[in-house]
Amino acid sequence: MTQPEDSSSSAEVVQRGGLLSRITSEFDFIRGNFLILVLSWLIMDLASEMPTTYYGLYIEALGGSATIIGLIGFVSMIVQALVQFPGGYLADKYGRRWLISTMTFGLALSYAFYAFAPNWQWVLFGAVIQSLCFIYRPALSAIIMDSLPSEKRGMGFSIMNLITSVSTTPSPLIAGWLFKEFGLVPSVRIGYTFVLIAFLAAAVIRLRLKETVEQPERINAGELLRSYPSSIVESIRVWGKVPRSAFMLFVSQFMMMFGVSVFQPIMVLYVVEDLGISETGWALILTTLFISMIVLSIPSGKLIDRVGKRGPMIAAYVIWLVIIPLFVYGDFYRLVLAMILVGLLQILFMASSSSLMADLVPSEHRGKISGSSNFFTLLAGSVGQLMGGYMYDNVSHQLPYWIQIVFVLPSMLLIIFFVKEPKVEEEPREKPQPDSSDQGGPEEVG
Repeated sequence: MTQPEDSSSSAEVVQRGGLLSRITSEFDFIRGNFLILVLSWLIMDLASEMPTTYYGLYIEALGGSATIIGLIGFVSMIVQALVQFPGGYLADKYGRRWLISTMTFGLALSYAFYAFAPNWQWVLFGAVIQSLCFIYRPALSAIIMDSLPSEKRGMGFSIMNLITSVSTTPSPLIAGWLFKEFGLVPSVRIGYTFVLIAFLAAAVIRLRLKETVEQPERINAGELLRSYPSSIVESIRVWGKVPRSAFMLFVSQFMMMFGVSVFQPIMVLYVVEDLGISETGWALILTTLFISMIVLSIPSGKLIDRVGKRGPMIAAYVIWLVIIPLFVYGDFYRLVLAMILVGLLQILFMASSSSLMADLVPSEHRGKISGSSNFFTLLAGSVGQLMGGYMYDNVSHQLPYWIQIVFVLPSMLLIIFFVKEPKVEEEPREKPQPDSSDQGGPEEVG
């Protein structure tokens, strides 16, 4: 007895429907606050990578040097560090939403100093303003943790990498085209003007965020100023309220931040001036970084959620040790390979460490933990940038790369021997608050 002709097509429809249902279920956490942040990141990252492609060369053209580049990074990170304690305290006490949306507007305006700088001192001033606005970072970290289910955090943080990589992929190519058409300084100025406009658009989008603190207190401008000492005390004491693994994970991140920051201010200088790679060649090399992150984000996120966070984090440290000689003795193809590995490293480390920290830290402490860890890692990064610029100008152009080994190995051993993964059953607390929760909005600051 023959089956009806449409039975196979019906089976195909059911099969397709099942596949669609599985895909929908896999990504159903991309909604609400997380979706709003994803949209804003798409806009911000597309713009921000354009001028940073030639940032080091831009500072040189404005009268700076490798040491000046390191100095700007040092001052910027010190200021960022100083606002992290109050940032975490304010995020947990007064809510996340108002801090994020207000400071994103401030970030946008800070880029005017980059775009129209007649000398490197203007860039330094813009960097200070920008760093003050990064007081919102603990709130941003906390609202992401609040908005992701524990079983999807690896995927969630990998999706963040994927989205930002998709948006930034054309940026170095656009920067390279602008460089060929207009020259170094005019092309970077155009890029920073675009950043200013894009960040204003993202700030408007972020006004739609919903508060995740259940009962945020009403903001009092006078108390904001008086809260700084107590915020420091609370943000240090909070480490005694979380598992030891969370603290050891933070120590590992602190050491890695110092190591990475040593070579950051001189990378483009070393590639262009020491390895002889052209400016357009550097733009192509940088593009491979974002392409690799696009390809690897989803598989890496699923791997982290399936096998746990520690293994991928340890793998990231091993990859970093492999990358160092590829940079030091790089040619075009070695640098392309190095950038592909950097993309894998960034995804594995960022997604696994961020999701593990979210698993280890209760929601009510996430703002303070984020603020405290940001403070010390930024402090490490500031010293690292200053050292990197000084080493390049006065000691050795290769030393900022080789010194990574001193920090990578101990950081990896800390994860292996002292960090344990918890069993997590927590669900996200992202809930639309009643209208009264909006009393902590930007309009009431001050």
